[in-house]
Amino acid sequence: MAGLRAFLAVASLSLFAAVSPGEAQTPAAENIQIGLSTDHVSITAGFSGADLTIFGSLENADPLVARQGRYDIIVVLEGPARPVVVRRKDRVLGIWINLESETFENVPVSYSVATTRPLQDVTDPNSYKQLSLGAANLYMQPADDDDSPATIEEFTAALRERKTATGLYSENVGGVQFLSQNLFRATVRLAPNVPVGTHKARAFLFKSGLFIKESSAQLEIRKSGFEQSIFRVAHDYSFLYGIFAVSLAMLTGWLGRLVFRKD
Repeated sequence: MAGLRAFLAVASLSLFAAVSPGEAQTPAAENIQIGLSTDHVSITAGFSGADLTIFGSLENADPLVARQGRYDIIVVLEGPARPVVVRRKDRVLGIWINLESETFENVPVSYSVATTRPLQDVTDPNSYKQLSLGAANLYMQPADDDDSPATIEEFTAALRERKTATGLYSENVGGVQFLSQNLFRATVRLAPNVPVGTHKARAFLFKSGLFIKESSAQLEIRKSGFEQSIFRVAHDYSFLYGIFAVSLAMLTGWLGRLVFRKD
């Protein structure tokens, strides 16, 4: 009987030892982190656009999943949100005039995307809609909700097309590259007319098509040099700046009249 009890005790300890390590060694959930080499970018009047590089890392990445290429990353650089007015021109009596307009609130002025693969190969469209990820899935709130859905959809599509045509909305397929199983580099485009203000960099981690985690960091884009001084004065002393601009225009016109006056 004593031997049976000892055997059961040893068996119980062995079972506990076999189960406990498995529970203790449960793999931690994957995580993603990104970092910027600088928290601000200064631009001048001659700025012609640039590529911004963002580095990041995966934490607790599964080596097998990484080797099989089943991790995907989408990095977004989203500009400050501002109201936007979209106007539609029609030809009346041979003259193009603005007939209709739609105002949208809190529209990202710029939106640059970098991906490991084409968006349609990363996950399904519903996931993008839930995450508001991608220029096509950004919700643009109309100021007037009473307009017909068809009209709102028409102006929304026109706004996206305009942003894309000017380079403010861009997509860089293959712009995210893995440097190792845990480290990656993303390249997003800064358009020549990139707006000043606080931009938000966001990185989305997907595993086999499923969204896992998101990380973010902020970037300040500001003007530098003489342009920055004018920009600051125009915003801080808008009334005096307006008077100065009108006075300068009048003075310039008067001097031009004197110079080109025919006696």
